[in-house]
Amino acid sequence: MAGSMSKPSDSRAGRISPDGTVGIIANPVSGRDVRRVAARGAVSTTEDKRNRIARAVIGAVTAGATRIVAMAEPFGIATGALTDLRIDAEIEIVDVGATVSPTDTIRAVEAMRARDVSVLVTLGGDGTNRTIAGVWPEATLVPMSTGTNNVFPSLTEPTVAGAAAGLLAAGVVDAEACAPRSKLITVTSHDGTSRHGQPAVAWTEIALVDAVTIADDFVGNRMPADGARLRQVLVSRAHPASIGLSSLAGLLQPCSFDDDAGVLVECGPGGRPMRVALAPGLYRTVPVIDHRSVDLGEAVELRGPTVLSLDGDRERTIGPSASAIADVQRSGPQVVNVERALELGAAAGVFETSRAPTGDRPLNEGTQVHYHHADGTPIRDCC
Repeated sequence: MAGSMSKPSDSRAGRISPDGTVGIIANPVSGRDVRRVAARGAVSTTEDKRNRIARAVIGAVTAGATRIVAMAEPFGIATGALTDLRIDAEIEIVDVGATVSPTDTIRAVEAMRARDVSVLVTLGGDGTNRTIAGVWPEATLVPMSTGTNNVFPSLTEPTVAGAAAGLLAAGVVDAEACAPRSKLITVTSHDGTSRHGQPAVAWTEIALVDAVTIADDFVGNRMPADGARLRQVLVSRAHPASIGLSSLAGLLQPCSFDDDAGVLVECGPGGRPMRVALAPGLYRTVPVIDHRSVDLGEAVELRGPTVLSLDGDRERTIGPSASAIADVQRSGPQVVNVERALELGAAAGVFETSRAPTGDRPLNEGTQVHYHHADGTPIRDCC
């Protein structure tokens, strides 16, 4: 029955064994925030997201996925895309009581993990994927972009992105060959000392792409950053063609997904002015004092007073006499290289009808859609 939680996981690798299950998590509000007004980012509509999800699922099933698990939410993105999609696979819609808040993604990931989903296809920005990584850092992801300043997810065509997920979920393609582990920035604040004389952890946050300190700002601010207020920019990856805070490092010292390092840029008054595309269609001047490479595991002190931005979202404050310690590790989710996965799948002959997981069966036959609460309790069946 859909929703079974008894499949074993591969504890040595921290990954779920392939069983043909692909999970779908779509952030209904990504691509719709105030940054579309402050800059010139494109708006991603609900109908566009439904279309992308439908294409990804068709690709996944064609490549071998036999079960699709998706989250129900008030905008009906996944449910609208899947309810009437006639494919040769089992579909489960999980109701996590979504209220269009960040906790929706947390509960959805917990439900996917409990169901031993092999591969997650995500539709959202850097922030959406950061939330997923915080709940399930060992997950295998195919991240598709809809956000403003996306570096972690890609603009890969959903049909082939879904096909890549299906290949891994079905075990046709080995994740070790095309889904390397990503880098993760961990930021920890210590507030005083514990009774054992050691620093006491006040809070810990993560970022997939960039951890940035901004002077004279406030938590929750969604407007593009003022370049003159940037102070420290620590990135796990950066390229000159990127958009967003990490693009500053990309202009100075590019750092790829595969590089076992990060980059730290120090900014502030008196620095060399740089023109940086901090948002789509929006260049800001940033005064750069210095920049350098950061080894994996190297401790970087982020100094207060400041607001800490994580993957573009202002999340924390660091007080005037306080600081936080950040480092870059290769401890993030496994990210599927879609092109490499498709190359391996094609070489294996998966898309030849005689050898395909779906054989010569029609791909548009009816399917059974199951609705469940997050705990696996059935809600209703239809179609």
